[in-house]
Amino acid sequence: MRILKSGVIALALTGLVACTQSPTGRSQLQLFSSDEIAQLGAQSYSAIKEQEKVSRDPQLNQYVQCISNDLIAVLPSPWGQEQWEVTVFESDMVNAFALPGGKIGVYTGLIDLAETPDQLAAVIGHEIGHVIAQHSNERMSNQFAAGVGLQLGGLLIGQEMDSDKAALVMGVLGVGVQLGYILPYSRIHESESDELGLRYMAAAGYDPREAAELWRNMAKQGGQNPPEFLSTHPSPQTRIEALEKLAVEEMPTYRQAPKANCPKP
Repeated sequence: MRILKSGVIALALTGLVACTQSPTGRSQLQLFSSDEIAQLGAQSYSAIKEQEKVSRDPQLNQYVQCISNDLIAVLPSPWGQEQWEVTVFESDMVNAFALPGGKIGVYTGLIDLAETPDQLAAVIGHEIGHVIAQHSNERMSNQFAAGVGLQLGGLLIGQEMDSDKAALVMGVLGVGVQLGYILPYSRIHESESDELGLRYMAAAGYDPREAAELWRNMAKQGGQNPPEFLSTHPSPQTRIEALEKLAVEEMPTYRQAPKANCPKP
């Protein structure tokens, strides 16, 4: 009976695997269609616009739209041909995001912190990188696969252990999955989006060296950070050092690109 159930589990998990490659060549698990993920992105975007105060400042909107347009113009197909919607949110929050389905949101707190258009382009490019690398699909797929794996594993555990022991083992498996699989991939997502963001900003005529400067500004404002091992983001210093190396690689592209012209209001 145990062998039969193990075989069923292995077959079920094998059937779930749908591997693709990210723009950097990394293998990914994607179980959902692009249309499904785009629909979720559009729904989330609408909800955020209802919850947050949308800025009506024409200069700020023009500034963010100008930078976004420059970045979109250099994106690979089909994202470069997509009609992206850009919204500025009036909030002190230092944040920006991009969602599947061509949605970009930038908070005025980030506009204040980003000292130059290049620094703001670094963040917007980074967020667009998450979309192009389909990190939302991958994260949902990883979580779904992990959840299914634990549930199927519980069928076996429940056959041979009492409820207390089964709960203990499931708890250990839960921690192992969270720390050993999902969180590390999230850190990979951040580093991969940094790489893609610098690639896009350099091609659009924004100085890639300014990405590290932005993170220095963020680090000055940050409080106590969790240990990097338990964080879904690289530590500020790790990120700054990686961005500096990536900037060197992208400088030839930047020097050959027409210089961007989106002055900060």
